Amino acid sequence: MLTTTQVKILVPGQHDMVCLVGARDELLKLIEAAFETRVLVRGNEIVISGAALEAERVSNLFQDLISLLDQDHVLTKESVARSIEIVKGDSRAKPSRVLGDTLVVTHSGKPIRPKTSGQKRYVDQIRANTIVLGVGPAGTGKTYLAVAMAIRALKAGDVSRIVLTRPAVEAGERLGFLPGDISAKIDPYLRPLYDSLYEMLEPETFHRYVEQGTVEIAPLAFMRGRTLNDSFIILDEAQNTTPEQMKMFLTRLGFSSKAVVTGDVTQVDLPTGARSGLVVVQEILGHIAGVGIAHLDGRDVVRHKIVQDIVEAYQVYAEGPAAVPGT
Repeated sequence: MLTTTQVKILVPGQHDMVCLVGARDELLKLIEAAFETRVLVRGNEIVISGAALEAERVSNLFQDLISLLDQDHVLTKESVARSIEIVKGDSRAKPSRVLGDTLVVTHSGKPIRPKTSGQKRYVDQIRANTIVLGVGPAGTGKTYLAVAMAIRALKAGDVSRIVLTRPAVEAGERLGFLPGDISAKIDPYLRPLYDSLYEMLEPETFHRYVEQGTVEIAPLAFMRGRTLNDSFIILDEAQNTTPEQMKMFLTRLGFSSKAVVTGDVTQVDLPTGARSGLVVVQEILGHIAGVGIAHLDGRDVVRHKIVQDIVEAYQVYAEGPAAVPGT
């Protein structure tokens, strides 16, 4: 028979309880549905009843949500749901350390922060290493967070320019049929990088940076023969590089520079039989000091919930027919 534990939390008087439990207790209901505990709110006191371990997890969650309020965060159903996921994934994890880590603020005033423990580890790897490989499925924020860290480094004066690049794997086959000059032909491949920068920088600032060369966006082929000093360099869609292209890119790194390589090894568009440079580089550089490898997975998907379900379904399918329910 399980012993029921009761834990009491006194919420500091400066906080309106509605901010913590939500209008009509909508945030409290999320928490109660996620854990096998009973939560009773009396004034500014919260009483949690349940099995010892579960009650402790819910107590830690509430304490951390209070910490977020201390940091002037506005709790929403999304942020509380993320906090619940973080605590359920690792009972020792603190959502306030994840959700409270503001990287940059967009020109519209939106703070860019990690939203999962995996994203937080990825950001910490970027801080700590010269080269970081961010490997994971679509929607895990690999490129978005890397761009945010690049802008943060630029604004802090840690680097003097940002260089973003991607391989145009279909260049030899289809670019010739697209209208316009070479700039117009490669633009569709680089558009996702533009989108991230447009969101985080004032339009005027973005265009000024591009004109001055402070921000450069170019296809990977344009990197050959260069040495990039004092730069934050991002290679996106790296699963579509060959091992030779990956080596070429990494050897562009100059003094006072940092490189982030992002990609999804399950979405390789190279010709059949060709090895992905992103796969090979993990085998070669995994033991080198200053190189970090961050693996993200379906738990780190921060797009629509259905995207997380799609990623997980494909992971199950990739494990073979025996892993697919009903087969």
